[in-house]
Amino acid sequence: MAMTFDPFTELDRLASSLLPSASGPRVMPVDLYRDHERYVLNADLPGIDPGSIDIDVDGQLLTIRAQRTADAAEGTKWLTRERPAGTYVRQFSIGEGVDTAGITASYDNGVLSVIVPVSEKARPRKIEVTRPSEHRQEQPSLTQ
Repeated sequence: MAMTFDPFTELDRLASSLLPSASGPRVMPVDLYRDHERYVLNADLPGIDPGSIDIDVDGQLLTIRAQRTADAAEGTKWLTRERPAGTYVRQFSIGEGVDTAGITASYDNGVLSVIVPVSEKARPRKIEVTRPSEHRQEQPSLTQ
């Protein structure tokens, strides 16, 4: 399994370890793959209210935002708090070969799934190879 280096994720991890109370955007782990004529993006967002999820496309930029609110009853004394509340944001540059009008999303068991169809013009297609017609016109001879 190949490991990829994402400098933004590493920077966010470093900031989280140095500044555990940082109020910036939180990490949203994702898997992204192509399945035939569509791209599938699965994002882990456990404990997120689906009503707080906002997905938009602006030109070639797909943005996912979600909000997790803290459960804080009055008088609560936290012993451990490792599930950060706040805003989760991820942005993806999408190519011109996708059908932005056909993007759909669903949220199930803490996983947001975004389906991005490949546009018809960007899909691979077969080119038929034909044989020359058997009834070709005779080409004039260059020698006389």
